[in-house]
Amino acid sequence: MRISDLELFIEEGAQIVLSIRDKERIKKCREYLDNKMREQKEPVYGINTGFGSLCNIRIDNERLSQLQKNLVMSHACGTGNEVPQEIVRVMMLLKIISLSYGYSGVRVESVQRLADMYNSNITPVVYTQGSLGASGDLSPLAHMSLPLIGMGEVWYNGEKRDAGELFRKLGWEPLTLASKEGLALLNGTQFMLAYSILNLQKAKKLSALADIIGALSLDAFNGRKEPFTPGVHAIRPHKGQIETAANILKILEGSELLNRSKADVQDPYSFRCIPQIHGATKDTLRHIEEVFEAELNSATDNPTVLPDEDIIVSAGNFHGQPLALNNDFMAIAMAELGSVSERRTYQLISGKRGLPSFLVAHPGLNSGFMIPQYTAASIVSKNKQLCTPSSIDTIDSSQGQEDHVSMGANAAVKCREVLDNVEQILAIELFNAAQALEFRRPFKSSPAIEKFVEKYRKFVPYIAEDEIMFHHIHKSRDFLRLPGIENLG
Repeated sequence: MRISDLELFIEEGAQIVLSIRDKERIKKCREYLDNKMREQKEPVYGINTGFGSLCNIRIDNERLSQLQKNLVMSHACGTGNEVPQEIVRVMMLLKIISLSYGYSGVRVESVQRLADMYNSNITPVVYTQGSLGASGDLSPLAHMSLPLIGMGEVWYNGEKRDAGELFRKLGWEPLTLASKEGLALLNGTQFMLAYSILNLQKAKKLSALADIIGALSLDAFNGRKEPFTPGVHAIRPHKGQIETAANILKILEGSELLNRSKADVQDPYSFRCIPQIHGATKDTLRHIEEVFEAELNSATDNPTVLPDEDIIVSAGNFHGQPLALNNDFMAIAMAELGSVSERRTYQLISGKRGLPSFLVAHPGLNSGFMIPQYTAASIVSKNKQLCTPSSIDTIDSSQGQEDHVSMGANAAVKCREVLDNVEQILAIELFNAAQALEFRRPFKSSPAIEKFVEKYRKFVPYIAEDEIMFHHIHKSRDFLRLPGIENLG
């Protein structure tokens, strides 16, 4: 499965239908597990034992269902802000996909109930804090799973509801979990992965917008096109660098400004090195997408049930290290797009190359665009603090049985904050670049850029004299959030 396949659900609202093959795989694994446990004399972790450091305590067969219910209840310890509903829904989708691979030992009816909730727009209330990223996302997934047993809270038709009460009105009976099912629901990386996939989706859009906005800034600054010469990049053949240089030239094709003679021999790095800086981020995102797609096609709960090999193995597929490292990597790569964006903003307001100080016709009386750059600089500094990697930290848990954890959930949530900040920084650069372009009239930029700015002006006006600016910054950000705005033409 490709990440792009999920767009049917994330963007187009497709419903989940378990295929005959899915049901057969789930049923085969469950039947194997039941048969195996009837014959098994030795304890099997998580099925007839306690959890974590309680793994050596055997549980009587008649109490296995209570064991699983207790697990879900006791592990729902989330705090912090509520996770956005769109991310929770992706969590649910990913958990269904993972369970459908047939290595988790759950029953078809448990997976079907999750699908029914998803299809009915019943979204569990989940919190951002509480997961160590190994043994998977225990606390967030516990909150996601509480409604299955008639507990917890959900969002439904715009209201927060008690899950048990809502299910009674819908005629849904709470599930009685069978052995292993609670652990299969709670073990796994679906909280981290949901954030990861939506982070990547946003990062790719912002990366594309950074090229467009950077090209606009370059033209408004009266920059040179020579640094984007294909031969320059052919001799340093990083894919993203080559792609970015070609993209900037394509965006600016037909620009009167770009093709004018230039008095300045070279441009500052923030313009001249756009291919190298933006391109490195593109290459990073390509690598990250490969890692996230591998995780999407994985079963990540524990123990792993392998019917064809006739074994049940307690291992570590729940460990979130691949997601932790790559969310940290994504945050760093995207923060650099924000950092160089702010530097271009700074150059635009500096009174250079015929542009007025602070991009206003009467500086002194007017402060113009002085303070939007302050705001961008503040956000860049915040991102530098946020980019301290979560994945370098670990804290013992469960009495030392879980002695190395990934902190992948923290990395994923933090990466989302970095991306939101980069969006704000790019919105401020666009605000400045569109203003700067007006001082180059009657010369025009490329048809693609002129069309882009024309759309932008429906959100944000030219600023002739000082006025309240934060409204325009917010509108600039709203413009960047338009679906498909990164696709010029």
